Amino acid sequence: MAMNKPADQGRGGLAAPLPEQVEVPLDNDPQLLRIRRIGKKLFDVANCVIAFGNTIPPQLSSDPAANGVETAFCHDISLSDETVVVHDTRRHASLALHPAVNGAPHIRFYASHPVYNQDKVLVGNLSLVDYTPRALFRESERQMLADLAGLVERELELRSVNASQLDLQKKNKNLRRKSLIDPLIGTWNRGAIMRILTIEAIRCDKAGLPLSLIVADLDYFKKINDTYGHPAGDAVLVKVASRLRSCIRPQEALGRYGGEEFLIVLPGASHATAMTVAERMRAAIAAQPEAIGGTNLNLTISAGVASTDMFPTATTEELISRADVALYAAKDSGRNKVMNATPPDSP
Repeated sequence: MAMNKPADQGRGGLAAPLPEQVEVPLDNDPQLLRIRRIGKKLFDVANCVIAFGNTIPPQLSSDPAANGVETAFCHDISLSDETVVVHDTRRHASLALHPAVNGAPHIRFYASHPVYNQDKVLVGNLSLVDYTPRALFRESERQMLADLAGLVERELELRSVNASQLDLQKKNKNLRRKSLIDPLIGTWNRGAIMRILTIEAIRCDKAGLPLSLIVADLDYFKKINDTYGHPAGDAVLVKVASRLRSCIRPQEALGRYGGEEFLIVLPGASHATAMTVAERMRAAIAAQPEAIGGTNLNLTISAGVASTDMFPTATTEELISRADVALYAAKDSGRNKVMNATPPDSP
């Protein structure tokens, strides 16, 4: 049975333009390789090849085995939107000119069925290649070839669905992350840092580790806003957040707790370690003036520290309250200071 249309019209011919492309890694996809093995066994042919419009055929010299030649041969044939059966390639107008037909390894039989994507766009062909011409290719065999191509289309559809689901999950994750980030300074927002504090409190309690937190407040922030304007105040907050972030480790968390107030969660840190971190933060802020409106402004913070090794039964809310008390004690004593919350009976 001959082909339905001449090869030079793009139906099984050579070097015709490629249709819309589909991104499919052909060489190592396990599902497509399984379909190819089934086709090879089912039709008792030398090879079953799945060629897509965007795949690059292997060079004949890159694979001395016949498998590489067969795959390259199928890539050389333009994609067809009909079932193509060439009983003897030597008798075909264009295929007879192919070097793999008129020379080694002398391919003699070729058949293919179109493969469409979920949008019904032609994206590839499922092809059969053999070295013996065939007098017959029955209607039942055509149907089996169509069924096999249908399995390829099913894999493409599943892949598209999976890709869409992964993309949706990624977008949802990004949206969720954005909902947890302060849009101005890029730290965790209040809701997020409170959730982190709760999670870390539970984890540290189970592991028998201390949990410390720091409440830090930018000194005289209202005066900065009143004098230089809110845009300048926002710029200062961004700079302060960046410096504070540079003082903590990856497992520690920095969040905007209020307008100019920050909450820092330090899982596993004792009160002594937390005091060291807080003092490092204070020094980092005070170390260098910030240029605002042509003026170099000296910035400072005040901070309060509270730890579970000083308040072993305290809830997270109580720890924050203790740190707040220490923060205001630091402000009352002149600002630009760090104070540690201690139990009332401590020396």
